[in-house]
Amino acid sequence: MRVLLDTNIILDFLLQREPFFQDAELLFQAINSGRIVGYATATTLTDIFYIARRHAQSIEQARQAVSLTLTAMEICSVNRAVLESAFDSVLADFEDAIQIACAVSQGVDAIVTRDKQGFFSSSVPVLSIPEILIRISGQNR
Repeated sequence: MRVLLDTNIILDFLLQREPFFQDAELLFQAINSGRIVGYATATTLTDIFYIARRHAQSIEQARQAVSLTLTAMEICSVNRAVLESAFDSVLADFEDAIQIACAVSQGVDAIVTRDKQGFFSSSVPVLSIPEILIRISGQNR
């Protein structure tokens, strides 16, 4: 199953943010085992670097967070077509609109987020981590 991870899900894992870390860790285990192919937008990487650097007060730790993301995930391009699609969206949150546009352009099976309401206009199914883990456990039977 191919899924685009919302930026906050990746940050929950990288920064071990509670109470969300355990679910994020299970999702990354599924990615590392090949049961899920994880996608992130190119703009997510800049967000990760900025937030991880602020959180850790370390450029090196921010670079490690980006490196881990690049290793674990496929990266969706954010080109003019994606930006125009996001800009034309009804969503107030431009970052979420970009993620939806990237998910559509990559043809992923779902977007994984903690904030389903933020993705209300998505044509791609929007799931929580527990929902995606249930789906992949059903595929392995």
